[in-house]
Amino acid sequence: MADQSFENHSRYVPMYHYVALPILIANVFVAGVASFQNGMTGMGMWNVLVAVALVLLAWQARAMPLTAQNRVIRLEERMRIREKLPPHLRDRADEIRPSHLVGLRFASDEEVGQLAERCLSGELKTSKEIKRAIRKWRPDNLRV
Repeated sequence: MADQSFENHSRYVPMYHYVALPILIANVFVAGVASFQNGMTGMGMWNVLVAVALVLLAWQARAMPLTAQNRVIRLEERMRIREKLPPHLRDRADEIRPSHLVGLRFASDEEVGQLAERCLSGELKTSKEIKRAIRKWRPDNLRV
């Protein structure tokens, strides 16, 4: 696998992002048009409702494991950061926001302490800023 960087770190699941979800979204429109053309019958409206429910189901099927993954990332990164922060900042590790931790997971062990310190000082405010500041990426190839 190629080295990760800010430009290529996003995770796409082709069968989900490019096949299943677009088909389910298109199905909402197809069901809506068919329902409208057939005079908005009860069955037509039901088909639209089921099509919307399928999109919501697919969305949640992706969102729930991502939420669990983010909880694990928070735990792992808090433990790692406590080891890498300078001693005078270790007690402040819990002040690092969850969104910062999600960005810091890509930082190498050599630079995670410095980046965490910049988060605590308010210099780095978003996960995107953190990711852009990383010089040596630590790959995360086991993402959901």
